[in-house]
Amino acid sequence: MGHSIARENHRLESILGSPCSRSRYLNPLAASITDDMSMLSSSQGLSKREKRSFCSVRFEFPEKMSLLTDLINMDLSDSTEKIIAEYIWVGGSGMDMRSKARTLNRPVSDPSKLPKWNYDGSSTNQAPGEDSEVILYPQAIYRDPFRRGNNILVMCDTYTPAGEPIPTNKRHAAATIFNHPNVLAEVPWYGLEQEYTLLQKEVNWPLGWPVGGYPGPQGPYYCGVGVDKAFGRDIVDAHYKACLYAGINISGINGEVMPGQWEFQVGPSVGISAADELWIARYILERITEVAGVVLSFDPKPIQGDWNGAGAHTNFSTKSMRKEGGYEVIKKAIEKLALRHSEHIAAYGEGNERRLTGRHETADINTFKWGVANRGASIRVGRDTEKEGKGYFEDRRPASNMDPYVVTSMIAETTILWKP
Repeated sequence: MGHSIARENHRLESILGSPCSRSRYLNPLAASITDDMSMLSSSQGLSKREKRSFCSVRFEFPEKMSLLTDLINMDLSDSTEKIIAEYIWVGGSGMDMRSKARTLNRPVSDPSKLPKWNYDGSSTNQAPGEDSEVILYPQAIYRDPFRRGNNILVMCDTYTPAGEPIPTNKRHAAATIFNHPNVLAEVPWYGLEQEYTLLQKEVNWPLGWPVGGYPGPQGPYYCGVGVDKAFGRDIVDAHYKACLYAGINISGINGEVMPGQWEFQVGPSVGISAADELWIARYILERITEVAGVVLSFDPKPIQGDWNGAGAHTNFSTKSMRKEGGYEVIKKAIEKLALRHSEHIAAYGEGNERRLTGRHETADINTFKWGVANRGASIRVGRDTEKEGKGYFEDRRPASNMDPYVVTSMIAETTILWKP
């Protein structure tokens, strides 16, 4: 530590042309000072006297300067009506999330009142360089847990300047299905179980695992407690609270069967809002792991061998399923899903064949089967649903990297609109 500080002081002295004492460097502004010194080093317009003056102001009166954390946590409502809106969208891979921020003159709670915006689609693999402009349409607003105050997160979908949805915009087609009168009448509910894996940044190996090695076999980690069983709980809990703050209908979290793997649940949420909420919850998790220096993976089978994969089990019910006699409606819906098994599998996530092997609580990818309380089935029906004669079912086939717009709308289309 001492050697690195000495080297930094020497660097600052060479930049400023005057000594900067160690006592001045060792203050809470170290991070921002280093940034400012880097800026000065590239400036050719300052004399040595001006540089010395800057050093004096920055280092001799630190009590007059806000800490970086104070600036980050500043409540803008104390001084201005303006807010920051973070526009968020899905990038060209279908899984990468992109975002950028803009200033608005006052708080906004209705997405239809937000301005459209644009971005360079050629840099996200969503447009060619010669015609790169992609337009962001705001669709849903959430409170910003990072900036807080009146600042917001905005879920957007993506269009050409002519108003046509671009190919990676899966929300537009989903909205068409969810706005169908027959679907609206059934008030579809979803509960989405998002599994994910936390990886060590430098080696892309699960958090808590010895580098180049393996932990003990599966068994003690599911919902486990203890330093040798639960890895990354601080990230998980921070995400849980941030989602609640944002207004996401997050209903729970738990440690998963493979160490370093976790799950959060969104719902019950109605229609397309379930998919909007899951995407924003993913975004928030990406931001938190960014701060923590941990890699977030939605790979459906991050570690080969005798380790569980990661899925996105999708719980579903309609108004008719939740009424008396709903169990018969559920069974008819499952019959429809069986007839379109291959179509659903094709849309349920990349690399899912590595996960759906018939082992580790999955059904084989080429086989459709359903059962009560059967976690090795394609579709699981709960004991309570069977007993009460109404309720919901769980589609266990979607992979952790599925697009919730695609999966939720496809289930609604098959079970409500499709006529075999």
